[in-house]
Amino acid sequence: MTGKKEKLADKPGGLDIDLLVDEHEEEVSEEGKTVRRKGIFLLPNLFTTGALFCGFYATIAGIRGDFEPAGIAIFFAMIFDGLDGRVARMTHTTSRFGEEYDSLSDMVSFGVAPALVVFSWGLSSLGKFGWSVAFIYVACAALRLARFNAQIEESDKSWFTGLASPAAAAVIAATVWVCDDIGWSGAQQPFEVSVLVAVLTITVSILMIVNIPYYSFKTIDVRGRVPFAAVILVVLIFGLVTVDPPRILLGAFLLYAASGPVMLLIRGRKPPAET
Repeated sequence: MTGKKEKLADKPGGLDIDLLVDEHEEEVSEEGKTVRRKGIFLLPNLFTTGALFCGFYATIAGIRGDFEPAGIAIFFAMIFDGLDGRVARMTHTTSRFGEEYDSLSDMVSFGVAPALVVFSWGLSSLGKFGWSVAFIYVACAALRLARFNAQIEESDKSWFTGLASPAAAAVIAATVWVCDDIGWSGAQQPFEVSVLVAVLTITVSILMIVNIPYYSFKTIDVRGRVPFAAVILVVLIFGLVTVDPPRILLGAFLLYAASGPVMLLIRGRKPPAET
């Protein structure tokens, strides 16, 4: 306390900002040596903050009954979440702080936000079963992220173990978006639809924590040269999505969610290799 008081006295006005906010410091490896560096990298953490904001906005929009903006916000969170890691790797600004911040942002944007949006949309009409389903989703998203963080050093970058939380959130967000577009939201949706969405939510939750491999798309080299036809394909995909965004996105992410179990079944039916 004495040292802090002396430090305060040395500053004009008697206030030192370092006493209010401690400077972040972490160990990094440089040229084979471990050194300590202060501060954080701005650029990748800006994208992470953008994803966090989108998740928070989706929660507020869902509570207010604005389900289309809520769904769009979750998809924007996915875009920001995909950019922060790639930007960090491309600019060599990866850090332990960034990894932890990204994980907390993912929990809000792809764990809490989708659960509250789908609960506000229609699961609340199912009573205790509805909020139990929403909690199961949040818990599975937390377990999925915790396992991913624990295995990040030893896992194959080409594959996820279990459905990634952003993809799971996309299925839930697109489902609510489609139902709201049809006119099924609040007191307007049939009871059977609420039950089907609850079953879908539980299924997606389980897919996040089971040991089923999903292709991660992380090994795609975005800096390398590609055939000209690849650019045309990207343009066609964007054009297809604009025709009917909620239904196209829902179909795409449902196919991705189903790809893990389908590929697992296909591999399980292959005859054993000859020895």
